[in-house]
Amino acid sequence: MKVEFRECDFFDLWIWLELPLPPAQMEQQYLEEVFSSWFLLGKLGGFNAENLQVQDAGLDISYIDYDEQSAGDSFMALMHNMSEVEYQGNWARCWFDLGTTDALALDVLINALEQLSKDYVPIERVIIGGENPDWKIPGKKRSEFVDLENN
Repeated sequence: MKVEFRECDFFDLWIWLELPLPPAQMEQQYLEEVFSSWFLLGKLGGFNAENLQVQDAGLDISYIDYDEQSAGDSFMALMHNMSEVEYQGNWARCWFDLGTTDALALDVLINALEQLSKDYVPIERVIIGGENPDWKIPGKKRSEFVDLENN
């Protein structure tokens, strides 16, 4: 699975997946569940790089002292919005407003998509940000989902 980054705006970010074939219904369900699960964790502040106490503890996490005060004092890192996953031919795409979430979120998503590609849904390429010449963004850059929500 090849990963490409283009112009990234965390408040207006498209993520594109190129598959070898148009995805079957079950493959679409897997893709949608990955994006939805990832977004839910982001909406709940799960990708806060300012509070990685367990990761920072190293390999031996037995009996670490977790500092709740430090966790509570860290800046909130919350995702704000996502659109429905859309499909066209062998492409899938989804729009996100990642809000104040940290870039750690993208690493987690890429790791999950890499494993999904190996086990369930072959993914040839992931494009994060920018535009896709094979499937233009209609009108404005933002998803139609945002336009509907603001009306």
